[in-house]
Amino acid sequence: MRTLKALVVGVAMAVSIAGAKAQTQPTQLTVMVFQGVQNLPLFAAQTRGFFGKRNLEVEIKIAPTSDEMRNGLAEGRYQIVHGAIDNAVAMAEVAKADIAVVCGGDNGWNQLIVQPGVGSVADLRGKTVIVDAPNTAYALQLYDMLAQAGLKKGDYEVKVVGATFRRLEAIRDDKTIAASMLNPPFSVLAQKAGLKNLGSAVKSVGPYQATGGFVMRAWAKQNEDVLVKYLQAYVEGVRWSLDPANKEHAIRLLMDRLKLAEDVATAAYEFATDPAEGFAKDAKVDVEGFRNVLKLRAQHLGTWGGTPPAPEKYLDLSYYQKAAAGL
Repeated sequence: MRTLKALVVGVAMAVSIAGAKAQTQPTQLTVMVFQGVQNLPLFAAQTRGFFGKRNLEVEIKIAPTSDEMRNGLAEGRYQIVHGAIDNAVAMAEVAKADIAVVCGGDNGWNQLIVQPGVGSVADLRGKTVIVDAPNTAYALQLYDMLAQAGLKKGDYEVKVVGATFRRLEAIRDDKTIAASMLNPPFSVLAQKAGLKNLGSAVKSVGPYQATGGFVMRAWAKQNEDVLVKYLQAYVEGVRWSLDPANKEHAIRLLMDRLKLAEDVATAAYEFATDPAEGFAKDAKVDVEGFRNVLKLRAQHLGTWGGTPPAPEKYLDLSYYQKAAAGL
């Protein structure tokens, strides 16, 4: 009897210990982003323990192209992505994927970077410009800036190169490439290399919802608690990034994660925390900026017959609202 009783107690303890371990095992997430200063809130959430205290273990992967970001999300290789939300729109409209934009981020801080011999936007007639993908996001900002200077499709050549770090390498090393949209720190590095800045995209095309978080709706429904916790940690990362008291630590974090010199990291940080155009407070979606994203797609690609839908078609802010209520 004693042996049997001891066995029962032992089994019960083993089950209890296994259950406790299962409860404390962190939830693992793979998140894809483009390389850049826009990832500072994610770096902060990792290093300051905002993910950890919510029992989340987040692996950040760098997107080589927007195609990989979109395909990987649709195929379940990444649970959450942060990128230009026009990519989410493209997933919904072109690939017919059931996506949802769940938070905002920033306006992209894109700058039109050109070779030193280019005097104006109009001088890009007959020249080669490079993009990540020809029919999404920052390419559409570029087309709009060119259109405002009187250049139509066909007046310049569009070459697909890939993500921003690849475009920096291309325009720096190949003088036949005349222009590209670049954001920090790559726009900063380009100017240090002798390239010229012809101006800010948002000052030309208007408010713009660039980086945002988006997911597959089915995954979000099945993992509501995880997504809410993730968004809480991300918002805490934004708050930490925008707190002037953390400036020195934030710059060091950018230097470490993006392998930047201190002056470049500092310049990138100044873009990201600018009071007027830095990170959106608490990662809120800029609805007016989202409307402009859709307007540019309608104008330059003819999507929806030229009449864009409302942003709400692609938004599901219920998870964000639950996250904010719990902070």
